[in-house]
Amino acid sequence: MAKLGEMSTVGGERTDAVDHCLAGIARLSYEVKDASSYIPAYDQRTYGEAIKALSAKLEETRASFAPRPKFTFKTTHKNNSAISLQDAAELASAQRRHIPGYCSYPNSNESSLAPTPAYLATPPNETSASSTEPTSEPSALQPASSSPNLDPRTAAIRKPSFATSTSVSISSHTNLHIILPSSASHATSSGSLTSLRHCVVDMSVPTTASSSSPSQTASQTQPQPFAGLTIKNVKESLLVCGSVSGAAHITDVEDSVLVITTRQFRMHECRNCVVYLHCSSKPIIEDCSGIRFAPLPKPYNLTPTPLSSTPNLYNQVDDFKWLKAEHSPNWSLLAPEDTIVDEVWRDIVPGGPGWSLADILKATGVTR
Repeated sequence: MAKLGEMSTVGGERTDAVDHCLAGIARLSYEVKDASSYIPAYDQRTYGEAIKALSAKLEETRASFAPRPKFTFKTTHKNNSAISLQDAAELASAQRRHIPGYCSYPNSNESSLAPTPAYLATPPNETSASSTEPTSEPSALQPASSSPNLDPRTAAIRKPSFATSTSVSISSHTNLHIILPSSASHATSSGSLTSLRHCVVDMSVPTTASSSSPSQTASQTQPQPFAGLTIKNVKESLLVCGSVSGAAHITDVEDSVLVITTRQFRMHECRNCVVYLHCSSKPIIEDCSGIRFAPLPKPYNLTPTPLSSTPNLYNQVDDFKWLKAEHSPNWSLLAPEDTIVDEVWRDIVPGGPGWSLADILKATGVTR
């Protein structure tokens, strides 16, 4: 936070840094909320006060480099009975017509009433609290009933809470960077990613990396791989799927990059994808084209898992729709010079100040 004032405002660098700080504070708040079931009440209050202090510090820092407000004259006494000149003209016109309470707008379609301030108005694509009519378009964040609520107001990177969830279901999102926190390790009975466009989804933390919270016990910090994973209808996205102890079923994925450790890999009706894979059985594709396989990147293979000690058969793919003896033209191995370097997976993919969603997708080869 101390360096925010030194960052340039050109290109949104300072704004990105502020968003990163907000996302970090939101993540801490979610983790404290998730841990409330097993940490003492005194520790909860202490952590809550620390988070409030961080929020206050951030607001103080932002205020220090915010532009000074312009000088304006203020009226100390206001006559509550006063009306605007336009309202007075309308009343006079009504009196001339001898029609009580009648107001006409011969030259304008606008009322003389003051408009609602912008900061109090209902945001675009949202309904007011009193509205009961459904909107014609779905919300930008529309998690399934079994998935936690993703708050669109925190920052560009979404780190949802998993206090009561038993599974992960992420559906119908566009232009989002979603990172599952370590607290989601108890919500890995099943995973589902559907109808995603131009997104980055990272589910590696709760399934392959231990939590760093000192308040958790050894059993709570143990990562839990997904029992099964389903991916369907995804376009131009980066999916870091973590570890799957059972089968991963991928259907109708196009122009995307996948990173996954799994026991069984099944891909159907997919086109133009790069798969960084560790699989203990032969991967299977069907009705696919332009699929390229590569071994799992090192940054996602550092933490030992039950599958990481098994042989990696990523390069022994079976194409069920190619029965000839020669090699199937529907898949190939990614050339070493075309693989993404480890620095990109370690430093850029997690996001942060200076790295936008478009930067991550471009750095990982999803977009050009």
